[in-house]
Amino acid sequence: MNASCKKVLAASVFFAFALASLSTGAAGEGAWASTVSKARGQRLFWNAWGGDDRINAYIAWAARTVQGQFGIEVRHVKLTDTVEAVTRVLAEKAAGKNDRGSVDLIWINGENFAAMKQHGLLYGPFTHKLPNFSLVDTNTKPTLTDFTVPVEGFEAPWSMAQLVFLYDTARLPNPPRTPRALLTWANAYPGRFTYPQPPDFLGTTFLKQMILSLVTNTAALSAPASESFSAEVTKPLWEYLDALHPTMWRQGRAFPSSGPAQIRSLGDGEIDIALSFSPEAASLAILTGQLPTSVRTFVFDGGTIGNASFLAIPFNSGAKEGAMVFINFLLSPAAQARKQDPRELGSLTVLAMDKLTAADRARFENLPRGPATLSSTDLGKPLAEPHPIWMERLEKEWLKRYGAGR
Repeated sequence: MNASCKKVLAASVFFAFALASLSTGAAGEGAWASTVSKARGQRLFWNAWGGDDRINAYIAWAARTVQGQFGIEVRHVKLTDTVEAVTRVLAEKAAGKNDRGSVDLIWINGENFAAMKQHGLLYGPFTHKLPNFSLVDTNTKPTLTDFTVPVEGFEAPWSMAQLVFLYDTARLPNPPRTPRALLTWANAYPGRFTYPQPPDFLGTTFLKQMILSLVTNTAALSAPASESFSAEVTKPLWEYLDALHPTMWRQGRAFPSSGPAQIRSLGDGEIDIALSFSPEAASLAILTGQLPTSVRTFVFDGGTIGNASFLAIPFNSGAKEGAMVFINFLLSPAAQARKQDPRELGSLTVLAMDKLTAADRARFENLPRGPATLSSTDLGKPLAEPHPIWMERLEKEWLKRYGAGR
């Protein structure tokens, strides 16, 4: 990380610490009570990815609970791509619609957050107003920056994720734990590995994982770069993929459309390794019968990429108070523990255990851990995401080189 990036990160850490220290005491219990009062009766349109039944069920549960407790109506607007909501907010700003916009809350990450922040499309900073934000782990989890971009209170983390590899021990007792070992194994067992096709999020995450594992100048990935410099830095990745693709499922001429599609191929015995951005994915798939009980999880020896999922409020939301109350609920120990429960969703919490009461810590300590779920020690600390510009460049170059079955 270069000196300028360190300064930016240090500033964002200080800013987040200052906001967290305010909590309900400094902001005033009366101010939060006023927010809760104004939120009652509001209708909230939450634009969030709708491609997973378990996530949809969790959102529906949270909506019912908040309706009952706070009188807020939450409607889940199911997206296939977050950019749909971003484009809508941008169009509304261009049309001068500065209040009562169509998007009140958005599940957002990375390049979409960077674009919305750059164009003034976000309300905030607001996280210091949330009582439960003081419980967030801002020391050991990447909750202060989003793909290296300082959050500065314009979005709240609500879930953690980390890339893992799923494998069937019945067919692969010793999985490859480095990129070089993966290539060696793929050559020995052709057709048994693949990854989702970029720009699918998981497919692009695989590209970012491999470049972090292959290049020597990883510091360059934390900041924007010119086209020519990007080509120089990413050269080892394309050389690696040129060697890997011919060994892959369908000789690298076709790719699964998504992570769930790849997991189905693993369950059907077509491949031996699949990817997920949820450490609980294998255990959940075993529980539902999608995968055999012999499936387990591993990560690369050098670590795997991870990030926090964030929630943001557009600048023209007509239900800002409702959005804040809903986010505060999602950050509560009860909601976070339910989300981490492998029988519900299995998503890791953003909360710091040492900030919780003994009773709230017990919510997490008493959660079952599935048979294929790694311990926090085995999972390791997640690798930081590259700057959003690298995601854009990687997807563009990948499509140019390998898209349409080339």
